[in-house]
Amino acid sequence: MGTCTNREEERIDNGAEMKVLSIERVFEEEKVPGWREQLTLRAFSVSLLLGVMFSVIVMKLNLTTGIIPSLNVSAGLLGFFFVRMWTKLLERFGALKQPFTRQENTVIQTCVVSCCGIAFSGGFGSYLFAMSETVAQQSTEANDAQNIKDPKLGWMIGKQVKTLGKFFVFSFLWGFFQWFYTGGDDCGFKAFPTLGLQAYQNKFFFDFSATYVGVGMICPYLVNLSVLLGGILSWGIMWPLIERKRGDWFPADLPSTSLHGLQGYRVFIAISLILGDGLYNFFKVLSRTISGFATQIKAKRSSIPLSADTAKPLADSGVSFDDQRRIEVFLKDQIPNPVALGGYVAIATVSIITLPHIFHQLKWYHVLITYIIAPVLAFCNAYGCGLTDWSLAATYGKLAIFSIGAWAGAAHGGVLVGLAACGVMMSIVSTASDLTQDFKTGYMTLASPRSMFVSQVIGTAMGCIIAPSVFWLFFKAFKGVGVPGSDYPAPNALVYRNMAILGVDGVSSLPKNCLTLCCIFFVMSILINLLRDLVGKKRARFIPLPMAMAIPFYLGSYFAFDMCIGSMILFVWERIDKAKANSFGPAVASGLICGDGIWTLPQSVLALAQVRPPICMKFLSRNANVKVDEFLAKLS
Repeated sequence: MGTCTNREEERIDNGAEMKVLSIERVFEEEKVPGWREQLTLRAFSVSLLLGVMFSVIVMKLNLTTGIIPSLNVSAGLLGFFFVRMWTKLLERFGALKQPFTRQENTVIQTCVVSCCGIAFSGGFGSYLFAMSETVAQQSTEANDAQNIKDPKLGWMIGKQVKTLGKFFVFSFLWGFFQWFYTGGDDCGFKAFPTLGLQAYQNKFFFDFSATYVGVGMICPYLVNLSVLLGGILSWGIMWPLIERKRGDWFPADLPSTSLHGLQGYRVFIAISLILGDGLYNFFKVLSRTISGFATQIKAKRSSIPLSADTAKPLADSGVSFDDQRRIEVFLKDQIPNPVALGGYVAIATVSIITLPHIFHQLKWYHVLITYIIAPVLAFCNAYGCGLTDWSLAATYGKLAIFSIGAWAGAAHGGVLVGLAACGVMMSIVSTASDLTQDFKTGYMTLASPRSMFVSQVIGTAMGCIIAPSVFWLFFKAFKGVGVPGSDYPAPNALVYRNMAILGVDGVSSLPKNCLTLCCIFFVMSILINLLRDLVGKKRARFIPLPMAMAIPFYLGSYFAFDMCIGSMILFVWERIDKAKANSFGPAVASGLICGDGIWTLPQSVLALAQVRPPICMKFLSRNANVKVDEFLAKLS
């Protein structure tokens, strides 16, 4: 299969003899297809189908909690499944002209991930949606016409496989079953007060979401437990205590959704945790990047050849057979530097001309400066992501919000300018790290860098059409998208908008003692990260992640229960049969995520067609139930 494996070579010690098992020895007799042959029509047809599917899934996650797990494994598995099924069918009728290769599967994975990546980096749940009137109405600051841009479709434009299939069908049918009981507000299994009605009011309940059970199986245990701890700290302790200060710290008559009241503490304390974590990791990765780059400059020049004329030193340098073969194929199809530089200049020119016409407050020089700075930050992000496996694209985007937004100023639509600049920066920086990871996957599977690049471009082009269309489907089909308390609150949109307001207006609009609490949590976030690095990896497993803790501060803990149940399932499975859990865990998780996520597509079509669920399953306290019964008795 074309997905990248972590174990390149196994060494087995048989006493005095050491035998090397090489992956590329297995494929030695097979001819590596040229880069054009790797780009097949069937690969892009499957990529288009999976691109739509994963864009729906990413959009749903983006508009609910903002937690997006890595979908590379799911894309690789499903791509393999669909193309393998197609080739088997053609083979049975004797019509198969080109066999399915691992390079082709890598092309599919790259195309799908870059396509659905637009649903995230395109800002449909963060900076782009933060420009809308829906999100702006949740704040009294900077919600005038020059700081609002409403979304409109026109301007946005194996066994493992069997296991995945089973859980995909189960998850899809479970979502279909739940739909029948959601015939009104706060109805259905998602409103089940698992831990009691009082706990439900404070967002402590299990909402029976197969998607987040699957996400919990993919995310590390520490992430899931950090999310749960953040929910307990905020909704279990802090918010009830701050609520008692109503009338003292903030006016008693303010609704719970006002940013001058309790909602302000929820949002801005979460922002302080995110900023503290992001800035710490930014400087940490930056220092490692500079250190690693300096070490490379000081080191002797590598013996890896840059052309066929210097191939002999490579064979004699002690490099393994696998790496020899991979380096040879990888360097054969390099992308010429003039093409890369010319492409960047061309895209920058188009952006400088077109973006100010879309966002009138954004000036051409704002875009130009962003494009000048972005390559340096993109290099830092790509190199740092390779060292730490941590992309800081969102952090670089937030830096653009503060710097470019403050430069524009409040009087000239600084909020919208900052959000637009964030979009430009995030798009460039995230693409750099994503493409570098794709190149590594291509290197491992002997896929050409050129085919990887073309696949990324085509996938991105698909995403530019699919992602806005999927967002528009959500926006039109579901009630209250972007509104707190709805099924799709788009939490990151409110966070990003308030960051932009902070960057432009300062902290004068915060409720009483909110700034003090924000400073405490900002420092606490930095200290927790510092402690994690000081104690070493072994002990750091028991110290929570501030970024993960921040998410439920605004949303609540309901999805944390789902994710922890996913962790519990995986933990028990590993205790019973670790080998099977390692082999089939990702497939089960992918099936749960994909099945429940793709149910959103027919659900939205039913909503657009005005087809309503026939039943409303609701939960009431005993006293409320007595009153309802009395009321119904009077009516009859």
